[in-house]
Amino acid sequence: MEQALPPSPRKGRGAVSNPDGRFESKSRFAVHDGWDIDDDDLPPLRTHVTDHPCKTVISRNASPDIPFEQSINPYQGCEHGCVYCFARPSHSYLGLSPGLDFETRITAKPNAAETLARELRHPAYKPSPIMLGANTDPYQPIERERGITREILEVLAAHNHPVAIVTKSALVERDLDILGPMASKGLAGVGVSVTTLDGALARTLEPRAAAPAKRLRTIRRLSGAGVPVSVLAAPMIPFLNDHELERILSAAKDAGATGAGYILLRLPRELKDLFTEWLQTHAPGKAKHVLNNLRQNRDGQLYVADFGIRMTGTGEMAEILRKRFHIACKNLGLNAERTEDFDLDTTQFSPPLMPGDQLSFF
Repeated sequence: MEQALPPSPRKGRGAVSNPDGRFESKSRFAVHDGWDIDDDDLPPLRTHVTDHPCKTVISRNASPDIPFEQSINPYQGCEHGCVYCFARPSHSYLGLSPGLDFETRITAKPNAAETLARELRHPAYKPSPIMLGANTDPYQPIERERGITREILEVLAAHNHPVAIVTKSALVERDLDILGPMASKGLAGVGVSVTTLDGALARTLEPRAAAPAKRLRTIRRLSGAGVPVSVLAAPMIPFLNDHELERILSAAKDAGATGAGYILLRLPRELKDLFTEWLQTHAPGKAKHVLNNLRQNRDGQLYVADFGIRMTGTGEMAEILRKRFHIACKNLGLNAERTEDFDLDTTQFSPPLMPGDQLSFF
């Protein structure tokens, strides 16, 4: 049998390889064909976007670990290429790889705003805050061209419906003309994910996301426009970026953040192998230490999906990280007057009148 070629990183991409998803009946791998071709001679991996109109757009969950019941993901897959993204395994449901396919083969929902308006107007609908960015980033690069997230915000603003956003993109600043007025009515809040302040680490860990300094600038501009902002120091990775926790929180506080959260690295399903491969490629000297520490914080495994512990882990090191976070927040005044959902107001929800609607007597 021919020897499989070892994977090598591609410029501007997070995953090192493109393994088959867990539902595939066949596996494929590259072998050496005798030609010595340098990786720099390979054509760049381009992003392909496929439209997939949706029948419903609001997803619902009952997880006790997540502070929202409803979410919308305008896109499946994410060009940011964050190698640690817990959403990568979901690409297997599309018959695609959680590796490079996840960041190069994106599915867009072109009728998301239209579908949302219809769902909000259903007589049985009961408003609760909707999260944008629960799975993949609503402001990933293709949003500049497609504008699906902005269309969704326009519908939510017209209905006075509360929305929370999580992103690591400066593109959210484009929509301050919508988010600012919504925030003034208690209808909007934004969480900005800051994984590291080290630009070199960010370029390999999350290659197409905004640079750390840009994210801090985004926090400052959102806060300056009256939008409540929290910082999400996530994921915390032992021996890689966990030492930055206090610095990240302090920098975000200085930029105007009023709330904070953190998550210990999660490695569900295929992500275990993808992240291990990334470590061996980009941080070989730390790989063993990182993985061993994760096992110590996950009951001897690389991931435990149980509610209550999947976000923070267990064990001595996980407890130390938890204490560090709470002490830093207390010292900085973060989370002092804030709840997980930004105290968003659902009482103002009111679908606008459409042609043919009956006027109310009151």
